[in-house]
Amino acid sequence: MKHFKYSVSFLMVIALALVFIGCAKPPEAEKKAAMAAMDAAVSAGADKYAAADLDAAKKVWDAAEAQVKDKKYKEAKQGYVDAKAAFEKAAGAVAAGKKAVADEANAAIAALEEGWKGIEAAAKKAAKKMKDQKGAWEADAKAFVEGLKAGKEMIAADPLGAKAKAGQLKAVIEKWETAFKEMVAAPAKPVAKKEMKEKM
Repeated sequence: MKHFKYSVSFLMVIALALVFIGCAKPPEAEKKAAMAAMDAAVSAGADKYAAADLDAAKKVWDAAEAQVKDKKYKEAKQGYVDAKAAFEKAAGAVAAGKKAVADEANAAIAALEEGWKGIEAAAKKAAKKMKDQKGAWEADAKAFVEGLKAGKEMIAADPLGAKAKAGQLKAVIEKWETAFKEMVAAPAKPVAKKEMKEKM
């Protein structure tokens, strides 16, 4: 009889455990909180200025999602809490990332200004040899000056855009640097014999 009582008690405990396991619900509140933190991080610019932190947070999120699919709700709940904290960290890192990119953009713009001074000096030296490239030079020079001004103005609001603009402007400097070196290195055209006879 005692044996029967223990068997029934054991079956009751197993039945209750199955009921509790079956009744466990996915951690919706934690998931929503983590999702809100993700949206806030992306809105703050974490995808541009704190990409490594955002990627790490997304991995934590993905792990929590996988645990929900496996019905490991307790682990998933903790995963969403961790994901929320990771997304908040990414959002917090945006300001430092933006400042670092702005510093890089400022340095690039300053280097462009210095480089442009050298290009303008080379243009003056090669002015007589420029002839058929003069129009292209003037157009590029105007575009460069306007682009440099726009790049400076972009730094505060869009440092990544300013950095990209600096890259484009650097290509203009490199183009004309090469062109002027070739012009200066090219030997002067000899005066034709016919022209010499006319001068005599």
